Amino acid sequence: MDTLARNDTGSRTNKLGVVVGLLEDDPDMAALVGQWLEEAGYTVRLFRNATEFRRRQGTEAIDLLVLDWMLPDSTGIDVIGAIRSSPNARLPVVFLTARDAEDDIVRALAAGGDDYVVKPPKRRELLARLGAVLRRHGGDAETGSGDVVELDPYSVDSRRRKVSIGDREIDLTQREFDLASFLFRRQGRIVSRDALLENVWNLSAAVSTRTVDTHVSRLRKKLELNGEHGWRLAAIYQHGYRLEQV
Repeated sequence: MDTLARNDTGSRTNKLGVVVGLLEDDPDMAALVGQWLEEAGYTVRLFRNATEFRRRQGTEAIDLLVLDWMLPDSTGIDVIGAIRSSPNARLPVVFLTARDAEDDIVRALAAGGDDYVVKPPKRRELLARLGAVLRRHGGDAETGSGDVVELDPYSVDSRRRKVSIGDREIDLTQREFDLASFLFRRQGRIVSRDALLENVWNLSAAVSTRTVDTHVSRLRKKLELNGEHGWRLAAIYQHGYRLEQV
């Protein structure tokens, strides 16, 4: 698959607004699954080993992780254990592995896996399972990446580029709307400052993050995201921000 071969991040502009991380060391399997995902409209972030995933997870805005069990430097069980004990514990994870024993499946699900697919995968089944997991977590094309995101009493309308609190429309700049849309689609998940710079500002993570903090503070004030409406835009020390229900 040429995109993954040319670009270590394996990224491509998508139509669904959902980013799928693919932790897979087999280049042929990574190319095949990555192609299926991109053809379905997802953006793909490819990680070739657990070390690379750990290094980049703070700067990548991932909505779901597809995880191999057998990795050159770790195991899928260890990876998901680290995720579930981290501030980003709610990240959906789907195992994709050749291990098909019942004990392995039970172990992976007990460790926090949201689903389990045995290799070789079937294209339609894999995409259907990923879509089902995303729906359960509020991040699929219909509920988390469509034209409107509803988090009562908030409504974020991407087509009209409007944010409302109940019947009250809030006046936002273009950048503030982009920031709000990105955060609302990832409610409950930590989003790093670097990820916001890359995805909202289209800037390198090497750029100062002060502009992110300033915009987040302004957005928090305008949208009254201090808990009074049931939602809070919280700063997570050394990690970034999370829109969370209170």
